[in-house]
Amino acid sequence: MIQKVLVSGNPRLWNRNVGRYPYCPGCQHPLMERLLAEAIDELGIEDRAIGVTGVGCHARLCMPLDIDVVQVIHGRAADAATGIKHALDGEPIVFTIQGDGDCASIGSEGFLGACHRCERISIFMLNNTNYGTTGGQMGPTTLMGQKTTSTPEGRTPSHGYPLHVPELVATMRGVCYAARGALTTPAQYQQTRKFIKKALQKQMDDLGMTFVEVLVACPANWRMKPVDSLKWIQEEVIKEFPLGEIKDVDKT
Repeated sequence: MIQKVLVSGNPRLWNRNVGRYPYCPGCQHPLMERLLAEAIDELGIEDRAIGVTGVGCHARLCMPLDIDVVQVIHGRAADAATGIKHALDGEPIVFTIQGDGDCASIGSEGFLGACHRCERISIFMLNNTNYGTTGGQMGPTTLMGQKTTSTPEGRTPSHGYPLHVPELVATMRGVCYAARGALTTPAQYQQTRKFIKKALQKQMDDLGMTFVEVLVACPANWRMKPVDSLKWIQEEVIKEFPLGEIKDVDKT
């Protein structure tokens, strides 16, 4: 008797509908959907997991996942996630999906407050170095010299410098895990998958706040072809934002 083993295909919890949740060509947000579906399934927490999104391209990420999802106003995902974590019984596993602007700009107050208070939630921030939804303006992680619709000559020191979020929150005692991954190669995909799973596991172990930044392509606003955008991440973005685990402790 031949035993069949599934070696490829969509994750069990990923109910993707391309027509209902459209993305720009070359956008890497769907890869993040897949990573979350895989991690939640492998950890066996689909009945406990609750996703929270703010406003932005990232807002549709949790929709294809077969779990409970809440969408809140711009920049308030960390606040909502905190409330859900404290209000519900049954030890919910609560995570946010946010863009770099939603998390580290308009949402910085709630985000840093949650880090400071050692909230037992996980925050996943997608960094595409601009405000993708509103037309490609400069964001907190825009690279020096990068041209955006609000910095047509390129970002200069007068505009400030790119914010290194995992390195920032790693200095906070309430954060037990901080990492940065990317999705431009199969190896990077697997590495980021490990980061996401570990962040959720540490929340399950009640160790503290966990944070993972993921570098993602935005070909439409970068005015690049999808393949060129991957090359730019490899050659320029990772140079500014090195990949890896910045903090990994078992006690806060």
